[in-house]
Amino acid sequence: MSKIIDGKKVASDIKKEISERVKTHTEKGQRPPHLAIIIVGDDGASHTYVKGKINACKAVGFDYTLMQFARSMTEKKLVSHIEGLNDDEDIDGFIVQLPLPDHISVQKVIESVAPAKDVDGFTNQNFGSIVSDHELLLPATPFGIMELIRRYDIETEGKHCVVVGASRLVGAPLSLMMLEDARATVTVCHKYTTDLGKHTKDADILVVAVGKPGLITKEMVKEGAVVIDVGTSRIVDESKKSGFRLAGDVDFEEVSKITSAITPVPGGVGPMTIASLLLNTMSAYESAHE
Repeated sequence: MSKIIDGKKVASDIKKEISERVKTHTEKGQRPPHLAIIIVGDDGASHTYVKGKINACKAVGFDYTLMQFARSMTEKKLVSHIEGLNDDEDIDGFIVQLPLPDHISVQKVIESVAPAKDVDGFTNQNFGSIVSDHELLLPATPFGIMELIRRYDIETEGKHCVVVGASRLVGAPLSLMMLEDARATVTVCHKYTTDLGKHTKDADILVVAVGKPGLITKEMVKEGAVVIDVGTSRIVDESKKSGFRLAGDVDFEEVSKITSAITPVPGGVGPMTIASLLLNTMSAYESAHE
């Protein structure tokens, strides 16, 4: 049985570290970091995620502001609110919870966020800093994955990392981080890749971020590989009180029998996304106070 990469524990450790950093500042008479969260519409999953972020803020001693808007909110008005947060010196960072209603351009909204307050790490400036000598606020989920790799002392230099999924939120930035920071050899696979198993079988480190439950089977993984499962999908399960269970992109039960280390779903990458959001907010706060 492989080692379980416990994102829940690492995220808890990070929160404790951040709490101490907050305490150091407040004991000097400074205000605590302040995170604002914008949510548009009534998507149930989004509200659950936002609740988790608010609870995380409370746990580390951050102030927070929740801005909730109806689904009918116009793009123009939303951008106006974002510009207000950009100018508010009491707000250190903020996020716009995705997805947004179809009539609002996600890209336009993202690029209206001031990079210095973009704690999701989505703007072009922050994304591009991955390949610079001065990294800024990094995309939260890839940042969290890299932190897991670092804290579990997973060897990356010269290793072959295969990233399945090329989205701007996870796969694309992570592949750059693995190249630039981890010095790995990187292959990126996506929905147009033929014979996916041929590529995944060669991976020393396999990261899967597609959102297709059970996509990666035991036959597609090299023995001894490290597997990072980013996928989180809801599967109908009448035995659960909620009526569903969470499943990853990897067949955990079978794949974990041959890997050296693997993340579970839930409890792997998920908690690290929020931890990274807190780390980015802390960095934005400290940069503003230097």
